[in-house]
Order: sequence, then C-alpha cells, then structure tokens
Amino acid sequence: MIYVFPHQDEPIQQGDIFTGIPRFDFALKKIAVVVDDHPEETSWESAAEEGIPITTIVQARPVIAIVISQNCDALRAPDINLCEVRDFRDIEIKSKETKTPKSWCRIITQQARLNQQWFYLPADEGVGFTEKMGADFFVTIRVPRVDLESLRHLRKGRLNEMAAAHFRERIAEFYRRYPYDEWYPLNKEEMEAYQKDYPDAKSFPWQSDY
Repeated sequence: MIYVFPHQDEPIQQGDIFTGIPRFDFALKKIAVVVDDHPEETSWESAAEEGIPITTIVQARPVIAIVISQNCDALRAPDINLCEVRDFRDIEIKSKETKTPKSWCRIITQQARLNQQWFYLPADEGVGFTEKMGADFFVTIRVPRVDLESLRHLRKGRLNEMAAAHFRERIAEFYRRYPYDEWYPLNKEEMEAYQKDYPDAKSFPWQSDY
C-alpha cells in the first residue's frame, strides 16, 4: 500500500509508525501523588500550589502512534511528538456503518479533504494494520528523542514519499485551520433549508432580518 519499511538503523522521520508508545491518561481534578512513599489522592490545583515537582501515579497504556515532528526536529530536538493511531471507524463517525467499496471511496477521498482532524491509513498486514486506521491529530504524545531512538525496533513502517508529503500538509492544515460556522453567510430562507439537514445549527441575528 502506501508504506515503506526502513532499516532499524535509519533515523526517525515524520511519518514513522511505532507500536508500544505509552499514552498517559489522568484527570486533573483527582490525581494520586506519592507522599513519604505512600499514595494520597488530591487535585492537581492543590498539588501545584506548592510550586515544586511532585511524584504522581498515572495510568499508561501502549498505543500505536505516528511521528508528526519534522525530520530536522526528529534528529536533534529533545523530544519527538507523535499522534495516536486508532481504528478509523472510531475517528471518523461517518464511517461507522460504511460497508461497500463505493461508500469507502467517498469517505476516504471526500472526507479526507473536508475533515482536517485525521489522516487515513489503509490496512496493510506488513505494517500491522488488519483494519483501516487513522492518525488522530487531537491526541498527541511527547517522547524523549533518545528514548524513542532506542526503541526503533518497535517501528513497523513509514509513509512512502507521496503519503508523507500529504501527511505533512495535513498536519499543517490542522494547526492553521480557522474555525467558523459555514452557514454564517446564508440568508433567512437558505438558513431554514440548511437547518432541515443540520437542526443543531443556530441562526445568527442577521439571518432573521430578511
């Protein structure tokens, strides 16, 4: 498919896919801290008031992740940033009931242009994907560079040249995107028609003046 398989000794690059990357999950309202070798429950606000580093207990789980740091940063920066890779159906709601090749084609091509929050990764047993997957730009993970370099045996593949160029542009689009309500220029009649398909869309004051 769209993957290549670099030698283990090759430097880490944007688009490299790793397994076993730790994702840490915790809530700021209730965290476990270690005080005198004993765990205590508190909030982050209370713990941070002291203004000193603290030892916390957090949940970690291994996930698939793809490098989003630029190549130059992946060579020299202290940390490398990745985003989590998950089942595509969990990332793109419109794909939940998709079954036919025609429907998949529409989602993979059209939604890939419209939805800037993910990057589609096709199934490929060579890279370990038995299902269609997606890179979720909302879930980022920071890993020390030297540590990730020591785990290059966990790298399962890399995006090929065409996919890597597209991936780089999608990351840029995600971070420079401008949030807006697409229905704001509609007149009253157009807005009423729009709300039949999107009932949650709220009218602006000027859309009731026509």
